[in-house]
Amino acid sequence: MSTSRRQVIGGFGAALIAGQGFASSAAPGKASASAKQAWPAGFVWGVATAAHQIEGNNVNSDYWVLEHARGSKFKDQSGDACDSWNRWREDVDLVHGMGLTAYRFSVEWARIEPERGHFSEAALGHYRRMCLRCREVGIMPIVTFHHFTSPRWVAVMGGFENPAVASLFARYCERTARALGDLIGAACTMNEPNAQVTSYVMRGYQPYPGEANVAAEAARSLGAERFAAYFLGDALKARDGCLKAHVLATQAIKSVVPGLKVGLTLALQDLLPGPGGAELHRRVFDEARGPFYEAAGADDFVGVQPYMRLRTGPDGYLPAPAGVPLNRYGADASPDVLGAVVREAHRHCKAPILVSEHGIDTIDDRQRSVHLEASVAVLAQCVAEGLPVLGYLHWSLLDNFEWSSGYEPRFGLVAVDRKSFVRTPKPSAKAFRDIVAGAGAKRGRNRM
Repeated sequence: MSTSRRQVIGGFGAALIAGQGFASSAAPGKASASAKQAWPAGFVWGVATAAHQIEGNNVNSDYWVLEHARGSKFKDQSGDACDSWNRWREDVDLVHGMGLTAYRFSVEWARIEPERGHFSEAALGHYRRMCLRCREVGIMPIVTFHHFTSPRWVAVMGGFENPAVASLFARYCERTARALGDLIGAACTMNEPNAQVTSYVMRGYQPYPGEANVAAEAARSLGAERFAAYFLGDALKARDGCLKAHVLATQAIKSVVPGLKVGLTLALQDLLPGPGGAELHRRVFDEARGPFYEAAGADDFVGVQPYMRLRTGPDGYLPAPAGVPLNRYGADASPDVLGAVVREAHRHCKAPILVSEHGIDTIDDRQRSVHLEASVAVLAQCVAEGLPVLGYLHWSLLDNFEWSSGYEPRFGLVAVDRKSFVRTPKPSAKAFRDIVAGAGAKRGRNRM
C-alpha cells in the first residue's frame, strides 16, 4: 500500500470528526485543563468494541441461538449489527481520525472455530488484516479472545461449566495467537467473566425467571440435551471454568508470543454497602471479585470496566441518591466512579491497571462529553498518586448491539444508521480527540 493511499485513508476519520457540525460540546478550556496532567510515557488512549456487538450475522455463536430462541428476553436480534465484518476499515479509520493510539476489539471464536477442531483460515486472515491495518496507521491492536460469545458447539457441551472447555479454549487461543500474535499489542483472554456471578449473587443465587425454558428451547433448536452460555446456567461453575480457562489461555498465548502482555477484564462497578446491605455487599465481593482479583494478580495487567455506582440494600440494589449524575436508566454515573474502581483494583490486585472499558449510556451527547472529560480528570489524579494505570479505552466506538437490551442503549462516540450503516461521529468524538491531543499521545508502540 502506497504512502499516498495511507494518507488518504488515514485522513478519512479525521476529516469526518473535524468536519463542520462536530465542534466539541464541552465547556471551553475544560479539555485542555484535564489533558495538561502529566501522563506516563506510552500511556494508551483508545476505544473498545466487541465482535458480536458490531460485526453482524455471527450465526455460529451461542448468542445467535439465544436471540432466536422462543421465550428469549432479547429486545432485538443482533442481525447485521453495525456490519463491521465488512466495514471494519471504516472503523479503524475512525479510531485513527480521533488521534487514538490503540483499538481494543475482539476476535470471534465462533468464526475462527465454527465446528470443534475446524479452524477457519479465512476468519484468521480477516482478523490479521484488521491488525495489519491498525499497524499501518500507527494504532496498537489490543485483542480480546473471548467477549461473552462462544461457538454453539461449546454451548451444547455446557459452556464453561464443563471442565473440558477450558483446554479447548486454550487451544483456540494458541491457534489464534499463532496467526495474529506478531501484530498484537496486548491480549485480553476473557471479557468480564465475573459479571454473571455478580448478577447471580444479587438475585439471591436464583436463576433468571424463565431461564430454564429458554435454555431448553435453545437446546431443542440444536437437537441437543443441554445449552449453557454467559448469563445462562450455573454461574459458580462457570466462574470456576472461566478462571481455569484464563490460566490455560494465558499460558497458551505466551507460549507463542512470550513477551506479550496478557490479562483479563472485569466488570467492576463502584459497589457500596447501603443501609442493610453490608451482607449482600460482602457476598458479591467474595464470590464475584475476590477470586478474580486473586487470579489477575499473576497477570501482566487487569482490565477494569466501571460504568456506575451501585449501593446494596438487604435484597438488592437501592435507588440512586438525589443530586448525582444519572445514566439513561437512572443509575449513578458520577465521574469519580472511575477513580474509586481504579483504587479498589489496586488495593486488591497488584497487577498494573488498564481501563479497558468506560463510558455512559445516554442519548444526550453533551452529557457524554462532560462525563468523559470529568472522568479523565479523575483518572489523571490516580496517575498523579502513583497508581500503575496503563491506559484508558472508551466504550464504545460505535452505538451497537447491547446484548439483551438490543439497540436502544447509546454508548458510542459514533452513531450508526440502522439501515445504511453510515457512521456519523458525534461531538463527543471530537471532545475525546481534543483530550488525547492535549495529553500528547504518541502512536506507533509495538506493545503495551
